[in-house]
Formats: sequence, C-alpha cells, structure tokens
Amino acid sequence: MENQENQAGSIGKVGQEYGASQISVLEGLEAVRKRPGMYIGDTANRGLHHCVYEIVDNAVDEALAGYCSEIKVIIHVDNSVTVIDDGRGIPVDIHPKEGVSAAELVYTKLHAGGKFNEDGGAYKVSGGLHGVGASVVNALSKWVKIEIKKHGKIHQVEFNHGVTKAPLSIVGELEDPEQTGTSVTFKPDNEIFEVHEFNYDTLTSRFREMAFLNRGLKIVVKDERNDKKEVFHYEGGLIEFVQYLNRAKTVVHKAPIYISESREDYEVEIAMQWTDSYSEVLSGYANAITTPGGGTHISGFKTALTRVVNQYAKENNLLKGIKANLTGDDMREGLTAIISVKLPELQFEGQTKDKLGNSEVEGIVNSLVGDALKRYLEENPSTAKTIIRKSVDAAAAREAARRARELTRRKSVLDMGGLPGKMADCQEKDPALSEIYIVEGDSAGGSAKQGRDRKYQAVLPLKGKILNVEKARYDKMLGNAEIKMIVQAMGTGIGKGNFDISKLRYHKLVIMTDADVDGSHIRTLILTLLYRQFPELIEQGYVYIAQPPLYKYKKGKKEIYLKDEKALETFLVANAIEGTAINFNGEMIEEDTAKGLVNKFSQYDKTLKSYDIHFDTLLLRHLIEEIGIRAADLKDKAKLEKIVTDLDTHFKANEAETLRNYAFTIEEDKEHESFQLRITVKTTARTKKFKLSSYFLESSEYADLINLYDGIQKYKIGKFLYQPEKGNSREFEALREFASFVIDDAKQGAYIQRYKGLGEMNPEQLWETTMNPENRTLLQVKIEDTIEADSVFSVLMGDQVEPRRQFVEENALNVRNLDV
Repeated sequence: MENQENQAGSIGKVGQEYGASQISVLEGLEAVRKRPGMYIGDTANRGLHHCVYEIVDNAVDEALAGYCSEIKVIIHVDNSVTVIDDGRGIPVDIHPKEGVSAAELVYTKLHAGGKFNEDGGAYKVSGGLHGVGASVVNALSKWVKIEIKKHGKIHQVEFNHGVTKAPLSIVGELEDPEQTGTSVTFKPDNEIFEVHEFNYDTLTSRFREMAFLNRGLKIVVKDERNDKKEVFHYEGGLIEFVQYLNRAKTVVHKAPIYISESREDYEVEIAMQWTDSYSEVLSGYANAITTPGGGTHISGFKTALTRVVNQYAKENNLLKGIKANLTGDDMREGLTAIISVKLPELQFEGQTKDKLGNSEVEGIVNSLVGDALKRYLEENPSTAKTIIRKSVDAAAAREAARRARELTRRKSVLDMGGLPGKMADCQEKDPALSEIYIVEGDSAGGSAKQGRDRKYQAVLPLKGKILNVEKARYDKMLGNAEIKMIVQAMGTGIGKGNFDISKLRYHKLVIMTDADVDGSHIRTLILTLLYRQFPELIEQGYVYIAQPPLYKYKKGKKEIYLKDEKALETFLVANAIEGTAINFNGEMIEEDTAKGLVNKFSQYDKTLKSYDIHFDTLLLRHLIEEIGIRAADLKDKAKLEKIVTDLDTHFKANEAETLRNYAFTIEEDKEHESFQLRITVKTTARTKKFKLSSYFLESSEYADLINLYDGIQKYKIGKFLYQPEKGNSREFEALREFASFVIDDAKQGAYIQRYKGLGEMNPEQLWETTMNPENRTLLQVKIEDTIEADSVFSVLMGDQVEPRRQFVEENALNVRNLDV
C-alpha cells in the first residue's frame, strides 16, 4: 500500500464526448444577485474567493475526466481574475432545446452543465454537483469574458452583470487546429462584495491542495499586482501532501501509510502519518472538493481506524499499562491524514460544499479502509507497534490530565465561579453584551483598566509570554499560571468532556498587544492556545484582535489618530488644502475638487509604479499620456510602425536621463488577428523583456488607468496657484509638483508619531482609539482553511527550525515598518 506508483487520482480519460447535447438545463438564473449568500456562503472574503474556486473546479472536472493537464490562474492589477485550462473547451454548438450556444447557456442558466444527464453526461465524477458555479460567478460579476479554443477557432462571448453583452462569435484562427481550452476572465461586482481584493496566499493554499489531490495536474498561479508566481505539480499525490503538512513536525514512522481501494464507482484514497505532535490534522475531500465540515467519509475512516487498531493491539498484547481500549482521540493524537473519495453522485449541504452527505460512503470507507489497514499492520509490525505505543502514551497522558484537572478543580483553580486576581471584571452579566480584553503586560493592562467602560468591558493583563502549547502536553499546559488565568476568565472549562461553550462569559475576546516583535509573539502564543484548545471560540466568531492606530498626527492642540499609511495620506491632503484658495490657469478650483485631484493623481502614480515589476513605468506613462494607444492601434500595422518610430525617437533622445535603452519589435498576433510589440528594456542592472498586446490594452486594468488619467489630464500641465489663509502664495508649473507640495506642506510644523506599544498611550487615548466601539477597529479571527492554519501554527510554533527559517525568509519581504 505504500507503493507510490500505484496511487489513484491520476489523470485518465473517461471516453465521453463533450458537446451541447451533454448540457442539461434544470432551471433559469433567478435572484442570485439579490441573495448571493445562498450560493457562495457570504459576500465577504470567503464568498469572493469562492468565485475563483468555482471556475477552477470546472477545470479540475476536466482533469478528473482526463482531458486537462494544466490550469493557470492569473490575478490582474484591477483584481479581476483569469482562469485558463487546456481541457476540451466549453461546447460552442447550439443547444438543441434552448436555441443558444452551450457556452452562453452554462453561464446564464442555473443548473446547466455537463453533469446532470441520467447517463452521467460528460463527467463520471465531478465537484460541480449543483451546476450553478459558472452562472453564479457570472451573475455576481461586473463583467465576464470567455475565450474558447475549439474546432480550430477562437470563440469569444462577453457578459455584463450576468446578461450576454456580445453573443458567442469567432474572433480568430488557431495555429494548431487540434488545440483546445477555455479562458475565463471575470471582475467581481464591487457593489455586491464587501471585500474587493483577492488574497494571494488564500488562493495558493487552495490550489496547492488541488494539485496534491490530482496527481500529475499542473496548476500555475500568477499575481500581476506584485509579480508573484507559484507552480504546483506533484507526482507524489497524497503521500507528498502528508509529507508537506508534516514538514515542520517530527514523524514517528518514516513512510506515510497509503491506501488506495475502489468498489464499483467509488474510489477511496488515503495517506496518513503519525507525528510527535499532540493535535490531529484530519482533512477530507470528495471529488477533489474540500469538506471542512467533515461528513460520511470522515466518520467511516474514524470508525475503521479505531476498530482495526484496537483489534490488532489486543491480539498482539500491546495495551499494557491501560485498563480499557484506546479511544479514537488517543489514536488520532499526532495523526495527519488526508481522506479523498471519488463518487458519481455527490450530496453536499448547500452549494458551498461544506459537508459530504452520501450515507452509503460511510460503510464503503469503513469496509475498504478497515481491510486495507488490517493488512498493512500485519505486514508492517514494527510500524504498527510504534503507532500503538504512541496511542498508549496518549491514553496515559489523557488519564494524567484527567487527574490533574480533578486536582485543580478541587483547589478551585479552574472553578467556573472563580476569577483571576489581576482581572478587572465588567458589571454586565449577559455574555452577548460583554467583552474581555486580554492585554500584554501590567502597564498596558493598567491603562486599559482605567480607560475601559467597566459596564461591559473586562480586562485581563498577562505577565510575560504564555506557554507555547504546540510543544506542551495537556497536564503541563494546565500548570501554566497565565493559561490558568485565561481559562478561569472564560469560564468554559478546558478539554474534551469538560469544555462547555454555553458557559462562556464574554462573546468578544479581544487580544490587545503591542505592535513590536514581542507583542506579535505574545499574540501568536494566545492564538495558538485558542486554536488548539478552544477552536469553537474561533469558529463561533468570538475572537478578535485589537487594531490600535499606527499614527498620531499632532499640530498645535490638534491631535488625530490614523489607522494606517493610506488614512494618513488622505488626511494630510485634506488638511493641507482646507481653507486655501487654489487657482489653475487663472480659474478657481473648489476645495473638494482639489482634494480629489491630488488623491487621484497619487492613486494614478502609485498604480503606474506597480507595473514596473512586469512592465515599464516610463514606457507605460508615455503610451498613455503622449500617444494614447488603444487596442485598435495594434490592428493597423502602418499606425503601429509610426508609434514605434515615435517611441524610438523619444527614448533615444532621453536615454541619458532615463539610463534605459529600449528596443521594439513588431510581431504578428494570429490568435487575435492583430499585431503586438515585443519590448526589451536594458539598464545597467538588468534586462527586462515583455510584450504589449491587445490582451493588455483591452483589459480592465488598462481601462482603469485611462480613466484615472482622464480625471487628471486637463490639470496635468498648467499653472497652479496655492494661496493659504496665512503665509506666502506658491506657484507650480505642473500637477506633479503641486501634489508633492501639498503632502509635504501638511507635514510642516506637525509631529507625526508611529506607535509601537500600548504603554505609549494614556487611558483616555487607549479608550478613544482602541476600546471605544464608536471609534475602534477590530479584526475578527476566522479559519477558512484548517489545513493551512494547522501548517502555519506547526511551522511557527513547532520544534523544527529549518521550516521556520524558510517561512521567515519567504515572508521577510512582505514586512513593513518592523519594530524591534
């Protein structure tokens, strides 16, 4: 069973045609925009990323069917996303019943897809059970553009707010008539979603899993906002997945146990390995879709594991030292397991696919895993003994912890009625109306106690750093004074069989630490405790992180607190322009217009600079401001040649100033029946190569840049006269000079402080900025990916140094304003 070569889950064609006749329609698209939560869970972070998952899941279905080997996911600068696969391509022929192209059908009708026909349609197994993924993404997007390569042609269709804007049409010929695939680009509608920016780490975490689960499938993720790129391609499949998750842990047996079994149309694939950790990582998947809510495949696995290991241990007299059987919890302590099932008719709880509901799966998994695991233990007795010894140790520790818990309870240390001596409780007795601040240090704790609203805010100051529970057994954890205080304060008890969330005293647990390295470490230690021992508190949304302001602006008697750098700049612009008279080419400008102008210029300038990673800012600025290039210009070769001549002349004349050498080559772009520019930029430090194509010039990010420039164009060149109420007037020859002066002027005579510690604020300041519900900002702690969360805690808080060093090196460049 450990033979990696025989792993299931690799790509193999199912032998089905995929055309319009394989598309079945159950109902029309209705009310998705009004009730998006019904289809994607919510309109916040989870729902936004779920849209990407839906499109990628469709491509993975092609991989499961054996027709797709590579998927590309591109995050564009404007936070639109493109998903490209090399599958068969969405059908482009006319649907026999609906009278429109199949491509339009699957994006405009709910429950239209190749997965509903009674004969199985175009897919034997699929993650897209409900068939609403594509149409829901379309309905919740500002626009969608689809390009399909099929039958030697390039087909294109566009939608706006779920409605067909441009019907399916042929836009080009393929150089290779056998080439197939689909490209879907969509821009989520900002009027629907509360969160507008995709998180690169969230997406890469999900797609890493997808690549592990589909052995041989290559998934490329590229972020054009910062030029990040990752390629996920694993021939080791689930075995490699488990090894990846355990990279920061000490394993107790070298090779992961691998099981791959099937029965009729059901496939069960499992990889598992025990470590010396005290927590379990159990992750389930159904048709490559993650099931964080568990389900019948997980319960079947647990039952088989408990039954078989106990049976083997009894038969081989390995339960010395314990009176009863091993419990499931004993056996799963330190276990990392991936349970993947593939089945023809998925039953999930809702479109968000949280929990597998197929009742028959539990018995199938129980039977197949039980037989396979029994064979493995008999064939590998030394590994079996190691695993059972680990489980027996866990049982003994569980008994010791029970005795320690009873002892401490008799001493009233963990008594529900007691409260820590340092703690300042609130007057409110209703947990839903109460909150507790867990504060770093006595100094900040004293300020918080004085500044709080004692009616509903409690404060618990912690002295120093709490125990790292990632490295400590349960009985040792209960002996830590700071952890005892936290448990006492919450009132829930601790440990399985003792934890009772209904007894929680506060429905807001706010972690408030300094913004320096020590503060971050203490916050991570508290989060590790809550994640490992009180996960229900995070799942129920009770845990928050305080966000004290990073900046204080003081000028004279005026004091303003600002949460981040963007808020600081917006304030500086408004403050500099307020009460001044601004004149442009002899005409007065309203204050609000001037503020918007400076802010818009700043946004335009920063957006341009963001392109310097994968393009060239000087060139892009010249193309927008001086040439005004558009996609249509690339279809006219004579016009493009003139543009190249102008570019050559301009940059050669300014080479001494720019210290850059530009070379331009015109190439044919057959796919889009156009031309493109191949550009090389040489500096003393590097050579950069890229292309300017119709794809970029037709993109929404380029359109956004044009819109920003259009808003400032008339003010770009001309005389600005700045006349403050007091002081001398100033004249500027261009908007750039004026905007730079405005921000610098606001800083004159002002004291701008960046806060490092909570102790730098007095009680009144702490209340106004961090504890007053009317002014404060709190971050709610959520776990959207349990596997990645477990991995991060293991890397940061575990014993293995090398994975932690690698994590620090990979993330060092993301750190800004580090206080040490």
